Amino acid sequence: MERVLQPLLAGVVTALVGFAGAFAVVLTGLRAAGADEAQAASGLLAVCLGSGLVALVLGLRTRMPISIAWSTPGAALLLAAGTPAGGFGAAVGAFLLCGALVVVTGVVPGLARLIEAIPSHIAGAMLAGVLLELCLAPVRAVAEVPLLAAPVIIVWAVVGRFARAWAVPAALAVAVVLIMTTGPGLTGVDLAPALLWTPPVFEPQALIGIGLPLFLVTMASQNVPGMAVLAQYGYHPSLRPILVATGLATLAGAPFGGHAVNLAAISAALAAGPDAGPAHRRWIASVTAGFGLAVLGLAAGVATAVLAQSPPVLVEAVAGLALLGALAASIASALAEPEGREAAAVTFVVTAAGIGFLGLGSAFWGLLAGGAMTLLHRRRRLRATARADEPVRGVSSSEEP
Repeated sequence: MERVLQPLLAGVVTALVGFAGAFAVVLTGLRAAGADEAQAASGLLAVCLGSGLVALVLGLRTRMPISIAWSTPGAALLLAAGTPAGGFGAAVGAFLLCGALVVVTGVVPGLARLIEAIPSHIAGAMLAGVLLELCLAPVRAVAEVPLLAAPVIIVWAVVGRFARAWAVPAALAVAVVLIMTTGPGLTGVDLAPALLWTPPVFEPQALIGIGLPLFLVTMASQNVPGMAVLAQYGYHPSLRPILVATGLATLAGAPFGGHAVNLAAISAALAAGPDAGPAHRRWIASVTAGFGLAVLGLAAGVATAVLAQSPPVLVEAVAGLALLGALAASIASALAEPEGREAAAVTFVVTAAGIGFLGLGSAFWGLLAGGAMTLLHRRRRLRATARADEPVRGVSSSEEP
């Protein structure tokens, strides 16, 4: 009984931490992409249901603790990109493109390896640029609403000192209490969640400026690290079926506002680690987490209504606290290779500037600029190496200089 209870409890913790730690990021990103309050709640419900269903199927089929979640960095990307020209319908079209690309990557052999071949310093720098604006929100919140922001940040710091996984949920709980005690309350607000269909608009600029970066961010910051976490604990599932399943879930949830379903990276260790019980029973933790996440999705209406009562900067502050760890990891990845730091800096600066051109968001241009710098420096190094290997004229390669 104890051997079964341990993974069950680990699964419940995984669901609670995963939902409470990042749902504010999802709602903030969807609202920034043009969703109204009801559409944002629908999108949160869609990714919860999609993630839960895929986690149940994969866990039961593989008997491995494969945790599934929404793309938290992808939601932050939506905030950086802003509302596209075609409104939220154009964002939905971009979500569909992301899902289709994930499915194609899973179906076509070798494409997943191509994604893994994206230089880590470029992927890390782009993600850092996307996350920077949101991670600055706690500082802005202290300046604008100090009486609300300061307790949230203090609780986050203190709880993080003793139980890191619960730091953001604890900060969120304090924020909710403050919002409910200082705001107008939820009287008369419809709290029942509902899936709302949003007709997709296939607007080229949104497809390239949001859909493509969303796909790359999801692959580079969720699916690839998620597989690494599983491998760290001795699990080696095939990536291709996971990509097909999560891509199909993204396609199914996109018309209802769901932006992306993928492997969990941040919370994956909670279900795959030793605290989840014996290795052969840890799949119970991921299945429980999937079921729990789907159930928590029913609170999407309440979550959206509560956050709607809050000053926007306070919601962004909670989301920023949730993403500080991801920002630190992406900066470390961007600066890990000395030879790639200049290209990473270009990627980061262009992305963090938040300025789009030709209707395309800064994340796209940051990726393009960083890739161009990487190729340019690589060609320069190759030429320098070739010149160094050339024998000096008039001197035999066997002669002493």
